[in-house]
Amino acid sequence: MDLLEKSFIIFRLRAFSRNLRKEIAKSFKVYFYDLGIRNTLIQNYNALSQRPDLGALWENFCIIERMKTLHYHRKHVNRYFWRTYDQQEIDYIEESGGVLAGYEFKWNKKTTVPKSFVETYPNSTFQVITPDSFEKFVREESVG
Repeated sequence: MDLLEKSFIIFRLRAFSRNLRKEIAKSFKVYFYDLGIRNTLIQNYNALSQRPDLGALWENFCIIERMKTLHYHRKHVNRYFWRTYDQQEIDYIEESGGVLAGYEFKWNKKTTVPKSFVETYPNSTFQVITPDSFEKFVREESVG
């Protein structure tokens, strides 16, 4: 995995935690810089309507496009995901200047912010990114 990271094929997103007992702190998610490589590794080139991994593809695509936007605008943020032991999760979190912005990526489902995240981090923001809101998400350079 280390070689794949150093070759810019994958990157890890670490878990966000402020040491709450319910938060998972020592885990990570793996994403690909190029979804074509991902599809080749799993040998799946089907249309989106036939993909059982559509949610994972959408999440990976949104995160990598957001990283490109932030890099282009020279905006440096800390990037994480958030998960608790009772399976509450936020796909992607940006932290800048002590401000947290949480994002959930959904291709076609509605979702709400996890209650324990709002209670623990009351000054944070949260958005659900769908194909309809994607363009605004990747064009924003500010956190939140």
